[in-house]
Amino acid sequence: MDSPNKRMLPASGSSPIRRRRFIVVLLALVCFIYFFGSPFRLPAALKDVSGISRANIVQLVKPKTKSAAKVDEIFGLIHLVTGDSEHEHILGHTDNFDPSKPVDMSLYAAGSTDEIDWNDRVRVLNERYPLVVFSKSYCPYSKRAKELLATYDLSPPPKVIEVDLRDDMSEVKHVLTRLTRHSTFPNVIIRGKSLGGSDQLQALHADKSLRRMLESAGMTVRGDIP
Repeated sequence: MDSPNKRMLPASGSSPIRRRRFIVVLLALVCFIYFFGSPFRLPAALKDVSGISRANIVQLVKPKTKSAAKVDEIFGLIHLVTGDSEHEHILGHTDNFDPSKPVDMSLYAAGSTDEIDWNDRVRVLNERYPLVVFSKSYCPYSKRAKELLATYDLSPPPKVIEVDLRDDMSEVKHVLTRLTRHSTFPNVIIRGKSLGGSDQLQALHADKSLRRMLESAGMTVRGDIP
């Protein structure tokens, strides 16, 4: 007869704690294989453990929507007004739109079916439209600025936005004023920075610094400008 003081031996088989540890280790191994690859193929029986599938894991670690926090809002406005159809995207036709406050970049992308990578979009805008002139079609100062820039025969040419011909003229003007602190037309923008209006443009031309600024922005001056 066994001694009453003899300890009882544990029952054969794994304990609940051991089973849980095994499952945790197995899940960690599955995650490692999916993310970093493996020199061996994972058995089919292990490809879906406790409801964790590859699709589930990818969804869990999928990056959030692309952030526009590091992109100046002016590029959102330039994106909107330089679209393939200039009048297709109208700014401000939403409830509670306030041009005196920062505008969410998604409003500038209205009509786009794909999520915009704004950092990449800025690069494209600076290549295609390094010089954007916000103008009014009837304004003599705007006409003077456009005529001066025409003498430079730039490549790529200036992108001229006739604000008064847009349905969202008032909204564009208010946003542009807030972003550039220049409230009149024309408003000449080089790579997202405002040079000012016609007088400032003429002054830069007179002291022979305008050509250097345009070339530094990636444009080729083909006109006979000293």
